[in-house]
Amino acid sequence: MTDVPGAAAVRDEDAFDAGRAAHWLRENASDATGLDGDPEVRQFAGGASNLTYLLRWPTRDLVLRRPPSGTKAKGAHDMRREHDLQAALAPVFPLVPTMVGYCGDEDVIGSDFYVMQRVEGTILRKDVPAALGLDEQGVRTLCENAVDVLVALHDIDVVAAGLDALDRGPGYVERQVGGWAGRMRRAHTPDVPDHEATMAWLEAHRPADRPHTLIHNDFRFDNLVLAPDDPTRVVGVLDWELATVGDPLMDLGSALAYWVQADDDPTFVELRLQPTHTPGMLTRAEVVERYTAARGIEVDPEDLLFYEVFGLFRLAVIAQQIYYRFHHGQTTNPAYGAFRHVVAHLDQRCARLLAGRA
Repeated sequence: MTDVPGAAAVRDEDAFDAGRAAHWLRENASDATGLDGDPEVRQFAGGASNLTYLLRWPTRDLVLRRPPSGTKAKGAHDMRREHDLQAALAPVFPLVPTMVGYCGDEDVIGSDFYVMQRVEGTILRKDVPAALGLDEQGVRTLCENAVDVLVALHDIDVVAAGLDALDRGPGYVERQVGGWAGRMRRAHTPDVPDHEATMAWLEAHRPADRPHTLIHNDFRFDNLVLAPDDPTRVVGVLDWELATVGDPLMDLGSALAYWVQADDDPTFVELRLQPTHTPGMLTRAEVVERYTAARGIEVDPEDLLFYEVFGLFRLAVIAQQIYYRFHHGQTTNPAYGAFRHVVAHLDQRCARLLAGRA
């Protein structure tokens, strides 16, 4: 078996009994083919919210997702919801992973969890690997295809998919601004900025809701799987933890928060999680132009500023929630300690955008 990039030895604090998990799968999986014996277990380093593992048998690879240890934000890390949403999407969105099973019995591995079939292909991190052989035009084609996937996702008929119950009705933008502000205040630690100025601006400049669609809420390149035989083609969309039904432009703004350009400030470029600085990638403005043209909508520049600032603020809250666990000794993973600097820089970037300097 070939190595899977990003999969490494399991951290001691994140270990679980692979034998018990394998036994549960043989008894409960939708398809238990090839699951005899105990699997080799590796942990994916990418992602810092839910914990993700590779389970390897001689003829089959599965992926297991479980919540982190320690204090969790209310409503976060809902494995049942994440599993069921993807299962419902499968008939209408072929890029969703195939679900294998959900376990709500915490006695099996110490928490609930779900398991899915691994989607084979390349997942981009900070840079485009030279081995992919993509020239500037190839990178542009990949980028355009990725934006088109977001458009396709927002065009899904949520009623036909049976996901309309996720729509809480009017007021999505208001709920998001208030909800994420509350999370930031609850997770605040004294060694990071409080983001109060950004929160006040967002509260004062909320646009009206757009017609609701299915939204991913964490759409970025390291949640996309590229085809093994064509790295410009997306064959999988991962990490549906935050997905819901709401304003699609809030989803676009969240995607733009990760979209670091080559001409951004050096610290922002260094903090990037995806290779959007690569020659051939669309700029943030070009992403908006392609997206809005495909969906036949227009966005006022002031509203666009709101969506981008909200996306950056929301990203800061996610980073702070992760850092909170490290700050309070709920995890010893040193990578989580660095999130303090991410939170501080995102506060500065929001301030620069609002002052017209970014």
